[in-house]
Amino acid sequence: MGNKITIIGSGSVGATIAYTLAVQGQASEIVMIDINLEKSLGEALDIRQGMSFCDPVKIYAGSYQDAVGSDIVIMTSGVARKPGQSRLDLTQTNVNITGTIIPEITKAAPDAMYIIVANPVDILTYQFHKVSGLPENRIIGSGTSLDTARLRSRLAEYYQLNQQNVHAYVFGEHGDSSFVPWSLCNISTIPIDDFTKCVRTDSDKLYPSLVHEEVEQYVRKSGGRIIARKGATFYAIAISVCHICRCITCGTDTTLTVSSMMHGEYGIDDVCLSTLSLVGKDGITGKVILPLTDGEIALLKKSADSLKAVISQLKF
Repeated sequence: MGNKITIIGSGSVGATIAYTLAVQGQASEIVMIDINLEKSLGEALDIRQGMSFCDPVKIYAGSYQDAVGSDIVIMTSGVARKPGQSRLDLTQTNVNITGTIIPEITKAAPDAMYIIVANPVDILTYQFHKVSGLPENRIIGSGTSLDTARLRSRLAEYYQLNQQNVHAYVFGEHGDSSFVPWSLCNISTIPIDDFTKCVRTDSDKLYPSLVHEEVEQYVRKSGGRIIARKGATFYAIAISVCHICRCITCGTDTTLTVSSMMHGEYGIDDVCLSTLSLVGKDGITGKVILPLTDGEIALLKKSADSLKAVISQLKF
C-alpha cells in the first residue's frame, strides 16, 4: 500500500505501533521521530531487519522535515503514566510537550490525518483542535477505542464467544469517568442481559452472572493493572491505533469510539470525548447519535464536565 505514516514518539507505544503497521503491511513508508534520536534509530533498525519476511516497507528515524507528504501522523509523545497515577495527573506536562510539537509537524504535514494517542488523549485532542488550525475531520483521538476493545474482550470471556459477536461500547473520557451504555449492548442483536435465556446448547455450559459495575471497573482498571505488572501498556493500544489507520486507508466508513469535538450532540459542546463516530478516508465523516437513556446521557455529560474542569485550569 502506498501510505506514508509518521509516528511522533519512539517509546513503547510508538515503537509497537510502528512494528504492528510494518507487520500488517499497512504502509510503504514509516517515519519515526523522537527527541531521542538514538532510540528512534534503534527501533527503526530493529524493525527494518525483519522486513524480509513481510511486505516491503521503508522505515527509518527522521526529523519533522521527513514527515512531508505523510498521509497519517500518529502522536504518541509524552510522559508515560506511572503506577498509581491517573491519566489526568499527566495533563499539563503532556500539554506542554504537545504544544511544542504541533507547529512543527503541521507545518511539515498540513494535509495529513492526525491520530492523537498520548494521554490524557481527550485533552490533547482538544488542544490539537484549538491550536493546530486543521479541519476537525482530520483530528482523531484514539479515545475509548481501546476501552471498547477491553469491554468486548471481557464480555466475550463471560459468554465464551468470539469477540466479533459482541457489540458494546465505552463512551466518554478515556479514563475514570468513562461508562458503558448498557442499554445498547448486545450479542448478535440479543440484548446482553437476555442472551443466556436465548442460548440452547448440547453441553452443560454455565455462565457467570453479569454484573455491570464489575465489568466497568475491569475496563477502567485494566490499564493500571497492566502498568503495575509490567510497567507500561502498549500491545493493545498499538493494535487499536493500527485499526484506526486501516479504517482511514481502506476507504469504507467504519463506526469507532474515537475522541472528537462535540457540537451539541447529547447536549454537550466544546469538549472532546468518545461517542460513536464514522471514520473513513476523509477522517471523521460524521457521528452516530445513538438512542441513549436519560441516565446514560447524564453520565456522558458528567464525563464531559470532568474534562472541562481540567481544561479550565490548563494553559495551551
